Amino acid sequence: DGGAAEAETGSDYVKLNNQFVVPTVKAGRIAAMVVLSISLEVPPGGSEAIYQREPKLRDLFLQVLFDHANAGGFDGAFTEGGKMDVLRAALLETAQRELGNNIRSVLITDMAKQDM
Repeated sequence: DGGAAEAETGSDYVKLNNQFVVPTVKAGRIAAMVVLSISLEVPPGGSEAIYQREPKLRDLFLQVLFDHANAGGFDGAFTEGGKMDVLRAALLETAQRELGNNIRSVLITDMAKQDM
């Protein structure tokens, strides 16, 4: 039965409930605010584990986002593929460290930057 095999290889997508707001700082002042929406790709039925750990996961993701901002990751052409790949990889590593390899990928589903 090929249907069972297909069902096992499907994915659920879990949208984290609130956006992430990350300040970028230049010369001791907030220069811009970056707002991101993040979803996680998990095996079918894996959504509940994400929601149960969401506060911890949000805290860990915020630290990754702050580190990315402090390293200049949101400066200049911040949506350039290389910078986004670095950010996605760091978020995925963090999610997998917290929740195991059931996290298949991290999707940045929305992102905006507002200069101050």
